[in-house]
Order: sequence, then structure tokens, then C-alpha cells
Amino acid sequence: MTINEIQDRVINEFSDIDDWMDRYAYIIDLGNALPPIDPAFKTNQYLIEGCQSRVWLNAELSDGRIQYTADSDAIIVKGIISLLIEVLNDHTPDEILNADLYFIDRIGLSEHLSPTRSNGLAAMVKQMRVYALAYKTRG
Repeated sequence: MTINEIQDRVINEFSDIDDWMDRYAYIIDLGNALPPIDPAFKTNQYLIEGCQSRVWLNAELSDGRIQYTADSDAIIVKGIISLLIEVLNDHTPDEILNADLYFIDRIGLSEHLSPTRSNGLAAMVKQMRVYALAYKTRG
């Protein structure tokens, strides 16, 4: 699936949930379903700068596609990084760098997050793209 097809699927999943408390619960469920990150990556080197919560992110290139793993000490943030991984995982560095992540606005996430969480969301997206750029330039 393309990044846009995955985003459209996420938007569709959220369109069935009207109440924002239910959407938060769904995001938390997504975070709880996130595969665990290798403990070797739960170090300061993998912490995302700019997040109020602690978020660890790793990326590895396999067959030209990036595989992300992550964890957070905040359940809602873990759900948000899980959503980002769902959309960007297993795509090429170019696809990730060129992606317009419109699903964030379309599901109402940006307008329902506190300013500090919104900053953290931007930092997570930025770090995922930094990994993509690093793998692209290694080429």
C-alpha cells in the first residue's frame, strides 16, 4: 500500500468514532498494540528532542525500506507514534521524505492535542524524516 492509501484507511477508521474521548481510547489501544522496541534502543541516543514525554525511535533500512520501532513513557504519545509508524513503516526514504501527512489534520489530531503534544508530534515526524534522509544520503 502507498502512504496515501494507508492514510486514507486511518482516516476511514477514525471517521467511525465521533467522540474524542473514544478517539483517545482508540489511540491508546494502538499504542498498547505497538510491538516492543529492543531495550538497546531505549537510551538517550534514541530519545526524540522536543517531546515533553520520553519517546525512543529507531529506524533500520532493509531492502531499501525503512522499518521503525518506538516506545514512549506516555500512553497517548505511544499511540501517536504508533499511528506514524503505521503510515510510514516499510516505505522507501524518498516516499517518506515526500509524504504529505494529511491524515493528522483530517482525523482532528492536531486540533485536539495540547500545544506541547503538538510540538512533540512535529518532533516525531521530523525525527522519522531525519532517519529517512540519513538512509537516502547513504544510498
